[in-house]
Amino acid sequence: MPSPVRALPPLIIPKATKTMSTGESSSTNYQTARGRDYPSIRQFTVFLENRVGQLLEVVRRFEGTGIRIVALSISDSAECAFVRFLVSHPERGREILERAGLALIESDLIALELPEDGQPLLQVCSALLQAEINIVQAYPLLTESGRAPAVAIMVDNTDLAAEVLSQRGFRLLNEDDLLNR
Repeated sequence: MPSPVRALPPLIIPKATKTMSTGESSSTNYQTARGRDYPSIRQFTVFLENRVGQLLEVVRRFEGTGIRIVALSISDSAECAFVRFLVSHPERGREILERAGLALIESDLIALELPEDGQPLLQVCSALLQAEINIVQAYPLLTESGRAPAVAIMVDNTDLAAEVLSQRGFRLLNEDDLLNR
């Protein structure tokens, strides 16, 4: 069963905003382009025919681009596989997947570093349960040696989950953090 996809809010361009350093005449900043200042990361789900070599074909498209796959999850059925990617450069990653002609869904996830004490997933699950937030998907982020472990989760209320986890002292990751993972 495919995961639920939350639609992005409509693009709103305020009357007066700061200009971007790369486009002095532009009135759209990062916040309006993504709908808000998002403490989340984008997941791309592609649908592949359930056939040997399909995943390799997709992964090879990132070769030589400087884009790293920082998380991967695969769910297969008899006819197709749902492959979920988190990449270090989401805009360029989406472009590569679209150019390949792949059916694509973009979703927002929360990524957070796991504390080293006790049972970190128990702490995450407890915090979300107390706020009555459901975890829909979860998988680890691939990290370099010496970096804190991290997990990506899809929840049924991204805004509230980010607020709850932040208040509980978890370090939320954003897309800039994926560049250095």
